[in-house]
Amino acid sequence: MAMPQMLSAFKYSDSLRVVGISICTAIVCEAISWLLIYRTNSYKSLRSSIDKAAKKLETMKTDTAKITKKSKTKKIDRVETSLKESSRDLSLFKFKSGAVVALVLFVVFGLLNSLFEGKVVAKLPFKPFGLLMKMSHRGLQGDDSTDCSMAFLYFLCSISIRTNLQKFLGFSPPRGASAGLFPMPDPKTN
Repeated sequence: MAMPQMLSAFKYSDSLRVVGISICTAIVCEAISWLLIYRTNSYKSLRSSIDKAAKKLETMKTDTAKITKKSKTKKIDRVETSLKESSRDLSLFKFKSGAVVALVLFVVFGLLNSLFEGKVVAKLPFKPFGLLMKMSHRGLQGDDSTDCSMAFLYFLCSISIRTNLQKFLGFSPPRGASAGLFPMPDPKTN
């Protein structure tokens, strides 16, 4: 028996296909990110400056717990500002890869949507509520709320697999780079 025929006879074949495609998509997206971002010298220098600033800020904050002087507070503010600027620059730098990755994800999602249109690909072990049920039952016929559509399964797999793959490959954002493009406003300046 050929592999595709054996897989289609398997009870969870559609679920496994969606998960497998999600894994392949995550690998392709991280390869694109590596080509466009992670291997460049500017990314490496931005990442190292963020790491250094985060470590410096951490040591300064532990030291200032004992001594609070205005000069120390100003130094901490300068390091925090530098860290925020570097994080913003890193986010802008990653933006170009994000557009390409979004295009890949859009094409794969469209392909999967056409392949699994109206098909139940999994059964949820719980009865979802409100908004979650609308997401998990999107495009499916019938009233069984434990039926799971491809879109919901693919969404969950994409988020978890790609995040874990980034951590495994060492591509996760640096410790101090949590600000992103739109950081929270600083209460000291408002």
